[in-house]
Amino acid sequence: MGNITLSKFSCKDIEKVNTEVVERKGLGHPDYIADSIAESFSINLSKYYIDKFGRILHHNVDKLELIGGSAKPAFGGGSVLKQPTILFSGRATSNFNGELIPVREIAENSAKHWIKDNIRFLEGDKMRYLFETSQGSGDLTSGFYNDGKRNSNDTSFAVGYCPLSSLEELVLKTEQYLNSQEIKKAFPFSGEDVKVMGLRTGNTINLTIAMAFVDRFVSSESDYFKKKREMLTETERHTKELIESINKSKNLSRKVRIRINGMDRKGEGANGCYLTVTGLSAENGDDGAVGRGNRVNGLITPSRPMTLEAAAGKNPVTHIGKIYSLFSFDLSKKIYDKFGLKNQLTMLGRIGDDIRDPLSLSVLTDRRVDGNEKTALIAFISDNLASLPEITDRILKGELSVC
Repeated sequence: MGNITLSKFSCKDIEKVNTEVVERKGLGHPDYIADSIAESFSINLSKYYIDKFGRILHHNVDKLELIGGSAKPAFGGGSVLKQPTILFSGRATSNFNGELIPVREIAENSAKHWIKDNIRFLEGDKMRYLFETSQGSGDLTSGFYNDGKRNSNDTSFAVGYCPLSSLEELVLKTEQYLNSQEIKKAFPFSGEDVKVMGLRTGNTINLTIAMAFVDRFVSSESDYFKKKREMLTETERHTKELIESINKSKNLSRKVRIRINGMDRKGEGANGCYLTVTGLSAENGDDGAVGRGNRVNGLITPSRPMTLEAAAGKNPVTHIGKIYSLFSFDLSKKIYDKFGLKNQLTMLGRIGDDIRDPLSLSVLTDRRVDGNEKTALIAFISDNLASLPEITDRILKGELSVC
């Protein structure tokens, strides 16, 4: 394929750049919740379409917002005064061959089930749901399939890279650990709304962690700060193990410093603590929206090339903003695993074209690739492009995450 290009990196290795910033919005962050519910909606809608009509119908339900509620946290347990609201928007096929499709029911059930499975103290059945999802435009809907081909319904680009940097790996795994079942069992006061911001300057890494505490498990101000010290100690223990492992594997010498809930103020009671009823900032006015959170590799990485594409909720058949984003990171990892090449991918697709035939696919590698290796690498990329439609099934099975 003539649209595949290979080049050697002209920029500095990320590990050798003096300053690097990485962010991870965790499980209970409002933007993560918005992304997850939109994606759950798309997956469940796709499965309904397949069961009823034998194929996925046109939809892009990525225009979803989480509107924060209001609450009054208190030591020993407070109360939610107004539940958060989910606003469903976007487009979805709601009438096909004269048969009505229960799109609203699928949307609300998707939200309720995701909340029940992931957020301990938010009651999805009591939340408000606003539904403004409507039928898509005729040109996009009718062009969803064309002679068995999957033609892109947008013009969009995507990026991917592999491997993760030491900071990226640390930030990702730290949040995942803090939101693990192991931690929630040992430290039940730790809410799901966890955000990790990582800064590396030379070999020194500073992690700034925001973690909502659940008020029913905190008896007083002194108890809050005691539990905060316990959480800090455990986080330091775990990150020490992580960074030692990362340093060994990458031949580095990073060290880590951690701060949790930096706005806490002693002497102000509950008002001086990051205290919540549900373990979420969304209970008290913090809103979320699809596309404002993590990219499809689970991170926000301003020190790397990024796309602002909102992947969550977009259809998994023809929307290349979603498909190429997932494919780019997946293919980049495969290239690294098979050829040992650190690499960065950029893909551009054009509306109306077959998704297997991007307008451009460029690969930057950490060393020059020539001769038989170049031939093998191009063939490998071409084979993966030819099987690209298989990514739809992987999305529906939950094998690929968008946040």
